Amino acid sequence: MMGSLGEKIGEGAMADVHAWAPGQVLKLFKVGIPGRISWWEARMTRAVFAVGGPAPEVLDEVKVEGRRGIVLPRLDGPTLLHLLQTGAVTPEQAGAILATLGLSVHRTPTPPESLPILEYMESSLRLPDAQIPEHIANGVLSLIRRLPPDDGLCHCDLHAGNVIMTAEGPRLIDWTGTKRGSAALDLACCHFLYTELVPEGLGDPQRQRALDVAVQSEYARLAGISPVALTAAIKAHLPIIRVFFLLGAVARPATRERLLQRLEADLRAPE
Repeated sequence: MMGSLGEKIGEGAMADVHAWAPGQVLKLFKVGIPGRISWWEARMTRAVFAVGGPAPEVLDEVKVEGRRGIVLPRLDGPTLLHLLQTGAVTPEQAGAILATLGLSVHRTPTPPESLPILEYMESSLRLPDAQIPEHIANGVLSLIRRLPPDDGLCHCDLHAGNVIMTAEGPRLIDWTGTKRGSAALDLACCHFLYTELVPEGLGDPQRQRALDVAVQSEYARLAGISPVALTAAIKAHLPIIRVFFLLGAVARPATRERLLQRLEADLRAPE
């Protein structure tokens, strides 16, 4: 079914979401976003959906006014972030939802199309526009090689803004960052977003930190692992997430400088 560009019903850092055909939306990437981003997100979303993971079905890929887009089923409902910000859910309730979704991702068979985090980093850090100092790039690659190998599925953008609370239950969107790695990589991303990106205006810092604690506590309970061990694993993966963010998003100059300083400290710290 071919649709037409309707009203804008949502907006993110890289794309707008428009009504398309009945029961469908178009995720339309903004001018200047490389075509490989749209192509990769469609490929990863299809791959996770195909193995029964919590990803939506990709219905089509289109081009509108020179912009690439992905046609997806329309998911009606507020984001978990909106419910958290309005007080409709508590940080503890939101944390339980995110932990459950995260565990669902990590128990999904890993699609062969997904890249291991080491392979992604090795190729991305070689790009001319990476703009990561060489000693930091080499240090983070060495860190990844030292970590215990893990071939699990990671969403790598697990946060309340990517959860749509539908009548059928929570749905996880935005699979652009999908990688192979440890569950701790996903949870480190979640921790990073709710602590280190507070200055980027993602919400009330105190509620974000409470949410971060709730996610880790509930995940450890559901997965049957030690909270102490989980915290240590998350900490070990944080330098990877800091570089991951610098490679995949447009950070404010002050935020970029702060993250580079944190990475310098990471790589000086004793193992």
